[in-house]
Order: sequence, then structure tokens, then C-alpha cells
Amino acid sequence: MLLVLSEEHKEHLSFLPQVDAAVVGEFGRIALEFLRRGTSPKIYEGAARKLGVSVEMVQHGVEGLMFLMTESSKHMISEVDFLDSVLVLGFSEELNQILLQLYLQHHAHIRSILSQLPSNQPAYHNLEWRLDVQLASRAVRQQVVPMLTLRLLLSGVGDGVCARRGKVLQTDPSTLLHLISTLEGALAAMKSSHARRIFRNIK
Repeated sequence: MLLVLSEEHKEHLSFLPQVDAAVVGEFGRIALEFLRRGTSPKIYEGAARKLGVSVEMVQHGVEGLMFLMTESSKHMISEVDFLDSVLVLGFSEELNQILLQLYLQHHAHIRSILSQLPSNQPAYHNLEWRLDVQLASRAVRQQVVPMLTLRLLLSGVGDGVCARRGKVLQTDPSTLLHLISTLEGALAAMKSSHARRIFRNIK
């Protein structure tokens, strides 16, 4: 999949071509540190003095880089998808490769940090299923009517307390197979060159 960057994120990242590779790497380190411990205005001020730019510009650059790295790591996008995602930024090939190496070097650590952060969004915990087959009824003595019952267990954090809840779904096997086929087709279409061209032009 490709990341869709908003105009705000593009503007924040537009600062990166103005600095050298070492500074981009330092920004990556700061972004990772901020993700783990939170932001620090003093670090922004120190970096701004060294570069001779405004504190706001440094802050936006680090925040833009943090968004790029966390979203890429969250969705575990491939090297090709990462490069295609940053292509819309109009950076040089050298800068794109620096960003790619930052992502490859830190994505496992970032995913580990994200997994420890509290989230209000429900997450997959487990799936239980049962297959029932109706062989006869009062109206029809001989029949085969399969029905699949699914219990999707979700975990989440609400009011600071970890909680789990279940959703019960029922479907017949043919509908389930159609759903699987449709989702697999959608995932395949997302990787096509046509889809990539569309995402590159999304504003």
C-alpha cells in the first residue's frame, strides 16, 4: 500500500532538502526519541540555533518525519511502496534513499514502541468459529444448509482500563468465500501500477 500524505505533511517535510544527510539522520533520531518520551521544546530550540532557522521550522520537520516513519512502520509497507509514497514530495534520489534507510533501520523499533502505547481503537485478539449444518426441517426432510458462526474478540483501552469484547457474526460458506475473494482482489489491485499512479496524484 502507499501512504497518502496531506498538504500539511508535505509542507512540514519540505524543510528536509535544505539540510544535509547528517541532519536528516539526527532528525530521525529526535523523532524516535520524541515518540518514546514525548516532545521537548529545548531540543527544538537547540537544533534551530545550530541550523539558523526558526524553531517552528525544525518542529514541523521533525513532526513530519515522525509521521512518515510511524505510519510506514504501522502499515509495514515495503521498500518499493515507501519510495513510491515519498515520490510525491519531489525530493532528490539521494534524500529518498536516506529516508528509506531511516525507515528500514528503525521500523521494528517504532512498531515495538507503538504496540506499547495506549489506544482507544479496538484491536484483534482472537477468532472463534463454529460450523452448523441443518440436515432437515419440518418442511424439508432432506436438506444441507451450512452456516458459519464467528465470534470476533477485540481488545481495547477505555477509561484507562484494558477491556475485551466480542462480536458475533453469521454467514454461509459461499458468502464468506465471496468476501475473501473480493478482499484479496482489492489488495491485489492496490499493488497494481494503475493504483500507484492514482495514489501519486491524490491531493
